[in-house]
Amino acid sequence: MAGSSCKVAIVLVAFAITIPCLEGGIGTMDEFLKERAMEAHEIALKSYVPDPTNVTSQHNNLHVKETTRKKPKKESNSTTTTRREMTEEKDKKKYKGPCLALNPIDRCWRCKKSWAKNRFKLASCVKGFGRRATGGSKGKIYTVSDPSDDDPVDPKEGTLRYGVLQKDPLWIIFSKSMIIKLNYELLISSDKTIDGRGHTVVIKGGAGLTMQFVNNIIIHGLKIHHIKSTPGGMIRDSWDHVGTRTRADGDAISIFGSSNIWIDHISLSECEDGLVDIIQGSTAITVSNCHMTKHNDVMLFGASDTFSGDKIMQVTVAFNHFGQGLIQRMPRCRWGFFHVLNNDYTHWIMYAIGGSSGPTILSQGNRFIAPDDDKAKEVTHRDYAEPPVWGKWQWRSENDVFMNGAKFIQSGKPLGKLPFNKGYLMKPRHGSQANRLTRFAGTLKCKVGNPC
Repeated sequence: MAGSSCKVAIVLVAFAITIPCLEGGIGTMDEFLKERAMEAHEIALKSYVPDPTNVTSQHNNLHVKETTRKKPKKESNSTTTTRREMTEEKDKKKYKGPCLALNPIDRCWRCKKSWAKNRFKLASCVKGFGRRATGGSKGKIYTVSDPSDDDPVDPKEGTLRYGVLQKDPLWIIFSKSMIIKLNYELLISSDKTIDGRGHTVVIKGGAGLTMQFVNNIIIHGLKIHHIKSTPGGMIRDSWDHVGTRTRADGDAISIFGSSNIWIDHISLSECEDGLVDIIQGSTAITVSNCHMTKHNDVMLFGASDTFSGDKIMQVTVAFNHFGQGLIQRMPRCRWGFFHVLNNDYTHWIMYAIGGSSGPTILSQGNRFIAPDDDKAKEVTHRDYAEPPVWGKWQWRSENDVFMNGAKFIQSGKPLGKLPFNKGYLMKPRHGSQANRLTRFAGTLKCKVGNPC
């Protein structure tokens, strides 16, 4: 434990030196922001799991079960099969039968008629590295009734911006279906849930959502698309601070120096920059049940090959559907540990999973359907390193399914004993079930009084 304390101290010193150099949309890094950045980083270090004592039971038991169970029926790698799966993808969106909760996160809360009377139940359902996120469950419910976004400094009560800036925990819901065009990036403060269930809530045509130097946030049930780069200026980033912001990049969701975040059942597409960017020492994050389409740079986890502070980054990517029109970065990783499980990769043009700077990537129970282009069959892509270097990076595939010639180039030693408590690593199913587990990825059609 003494060694761990020394490592923490070193990282804190390094982070303090780095703060003046960070961009992140900050025009002026004043004393208030410096203090908040340090507080957020201390929380991130506490959320990081460096050397726990109960490290192996879940993974090792899983390994024994998966290697001894009966092998599933072999799937065809033919182009005809690929086309059939694309047809299935369209069919699943037309489903009108009884409620089906097909993965462990959804089974926790879906298919219950009373979900709207017990919205806070959702906060107990997160799994993976973001499992400590409870959002605004310790606060009151705030209802967004006004879709406008006219004042970034003194927003009107009833708007989304007003709610996310409050000092106390809040569970934010919506009074009706609405389209929100954010004129400036939306800076979300700690201990908030944005819950779009019950209505169709669309954020498009303007800025996206930003979590910077904050902790404990849940984002659920939104459609976010056509996010654009927007002007900077004086923008309130918390209830008691207004600061100068530079121009926003055009990310749908940006997580910067933050921890204990859960992104769930979001539909994302066609944004100017990334769909989900997680950078600058962010950790303890789960991205689950999302549907992503029509985009180039999908997810970026770690933005710099020189910022070693991202070594604490730990992200779970589970039950997502990577669909039509995607090109690359699903995700693109640096430095940290990334558990990618039970996702359905039905489309990519360049590659699916990539990285640099020695990240550890554990791919389990995913389905990868390669494009017809023979030059793009490889799932994995490594940057800025020759084989003698990247050959030591631990990129491992277990129980994934590969179709239409898809191939995952493994590297490094088998992970063996994993440095995480039981519970941080979700138990994956075989990749042959990925299509079923992700069937309802993206926003859900929830109506009050009926199961979602």
